[in-house]
Amino acid sequence: MIDDHTHIGRGVTKGEPVIDEKELLSRMDELGIEKAVVLPRGVSPECSFFHFETEDVLEVFKQHPDRIIPFCKLDPRNGGNSPETDFSCLLEKYKSAGCKGAGEITANLYIDDPLCKNLFHHCGKVGLPVLFHLAVGVTYGIYGLADDIGLPRLEKVLQEFPDTIFIGHAMAFWSEISADVNEKTRGVYPPGEVKLPGKLQELLKKYPNLYGDLSAGSGYNAISRDLNYGYKFLEEFQNKLLFGTDICHVGQEAPIVDYFRQGLKEGKISKIVYDKTTEENAKRVLGLAVDP
Repeated sequence: MIDDHTHIGRGVTKGEPVIDEKELLSRMDELGIEKAVVLPRGVSPECSFFHFETEDVLEVFKQHPDRIIPFCKLDPRNGGNSPETDFSCLLEKYKSAGCKGAGEITANLYIDDPLCKNLFHHCGKVGLPVLFHLAVGVTYGIYGLADDIGLPRLEKVLQEFPDTIFIGHAMAFWSEISADVNEKTRGVYPPGEVKLPGKLQELLKKYPNLYGDLSAGSGYNAISRDLNYGYKFLEEFQNKLLFGTDICHVGQEAPIVDYFRQGLKEGKISKIVYDKTTEENAKRVLGLAVDP
């Protein structure tokens, strides 16, 4: 298994101590996860009190190159808060140091804001996928790039930056798996059957540069709220989904691991789908070495 979404650092999050690299590696061994993407934290002020920046992640990567996959993190407002900022030089530096993507992007700006579009342009130019946290709006008390219901702003940037790979994450992204999403449910973990596919499936089908990050309560809820549909969704979009946990604090559970293994054991997903979503897609999207 390759986990496409973890965090480490120092401090407290959600009332629990943040895990360090030794604790992350221990959890990975416990869960049977071979490699994990580590995403920097603390660059955007909306997101976190604890800081663990790109240089910190790269230091951990140097110590454990066979287990850790580093990402770099920039805020679209870096470099003078200008839509003309040239991010390419720094992104190239991070890519040369081993970074396989940019994110998790958590600035509370609309996803089609000129500042965001400028960062997306440079990520595509350098060849680094963008993993973004999607929020329901630009307002107090939340973090993440924002969109409206139905994901119209995300669709605009998918069209405008076809050479940039986007990996979607969080409630406002995954709630769109169902056509009955509304303003009350799009920012939480909606329960119940998925009676009609939502806007998310339309975008996954239409845009080859969009992928889904299955981590955290949001991704897990999307595929487990309706077990029958969830496994069908994995089958249909087997080439567009990345397994992840979003492990970041001590004592955190990761039910998605058992979800996948149980689904394979009970024949609800095929070995092909299991391998793609838990490993092969990550290798392809992130440009990792492929086993001979």
